[in-house]
Amino acid sequence: MYTDFEGDIHSHACPFHNIMKEGLATDLTQVGIRTLNEEQRQNIKKYDVDVVEMKDFDSFQMPKYDQPIYLSLDIDALDPAYAPGVSHHEPGGLSTRQIIQIIQDIPVKILGADIVEYNPNRDINEVTAMVCAKLFKEIVAKMI
Repeated sequence: MYTDFEGDIHSHACPFHNIMKEGLATDLTQVGIRTLNEEQRQNIKKYDVDVVEMKDFDSFQMPKYDQPIYLSLDIDALDPAYAPGVSHHEPGGLSTRQIIQIIQDIPVKILGADIVEYNPNRDINEVTAMVCAKLFKEIVAKMI
């Protein structure tokens, strides 16, 4: 939810701010967030984004969607123990099992999806590539 990152409004850290700013989504839920700064908190409030921080994950309840959704899976939401092949390691993230459960619990079809933030240059024994492939399979199973 950065407005810009290092002066770039099109940075990998800004797409959801841009999507909400342009009115391209009616609602946004972000799950597994570990760090937020004041700018992000202000944008979250401004655009009424639902955020489930990892410290609150145990109380997460799947939203009651009534339309198909677009799912953007930021692979670095996983703890580095499960996905070392990312550019920004942040301990305390989701497990592979938790992500699979979230995908399986989505109560509507997924109409489109992406998996982002994979960095093969930092992967160890292709562990993250394998995790991405598994999560891709789970997502495709939920698609229209």
